[in-house]
Amino acid sequence: MTLRIKALSVHYLTATGAVFAMLAMLAAVESKWDMMFLWLVVAFFVDGIDGPLARKYHVKKNAPEYDGVLLDLIIDYLTYVFIPAYALFKSGLFNGWTGWVAIIVITFTSALYFADTRMKTKDNSFAGFPGCWNMFAVVIFATHPNFYIILALVIILAASMFFPLKFIHPVRTERWRNISLPIALIWTVLAGICAWTNFHAGPIVTGALGLTSIYLLGVGIIQQLLPVKDA
Repeated sequence: MTLRIKALSVHYLTATGAVFAMLAMLAAVESKWDMMFLWLVVAFFVDGIDGPLARKYHVKKNAPEYDGVLLDLIIDYLTYVFIPAYALFKSGLFNGWTGWVAIIVITFTSALYFADTRMKTKDNSFAGFPGCWNMFAVVIFATHPNFYIILALVIILAASMFFPLKFIHPVRTERWRNISLPIALIWTVLAGICAWTNFHAGPIVTGALGLTSIYLLGVGIIQQLLPVKDA
């Protein structure tokens, strides 16, 4: 298999995320939240592996007719933002006006963030919360907090998109990657278990999902507070 075919195959792999997004949306329309999140977890897994493969096979050089970054952003907006926002709104987790505020805040701020040319830091982390509302929605479905708490978290996370706070990329952020990457994989498995059991996985799985989420959400800020010392 030539390098060009391998590079094209990476683009095709990325594009399957659009298919998984459609399958997730169809499940969401029928309020099959377990199936919706299972498809989103599959899309999340694909999103985690296509980047390293793209760099390995140098897709910009060997398959330049497709813009892999643009393709990835289109699919990410669907799977990270649009579908999770719809699920939060239609699931009954919100009450009255709070659901409308949440979906407007999520979709509007995320659209701006995804178009922000400053979204990446020098160490390949994200500058501001990277719009991972799919991960947020999984935790909310698993824990069912009060709707005012959910709304407050939405507003805080949306605001943090525009503050100089660092959020890691588990694959690309090199610092503490030997810890962050396994935790991200564990999170993915836990999220899959929660979805598979229709969010009745029990307190151990739910608690572990919460703890791994807190790590992934906060470790970048901790790295900012503990800068690397010059050798």
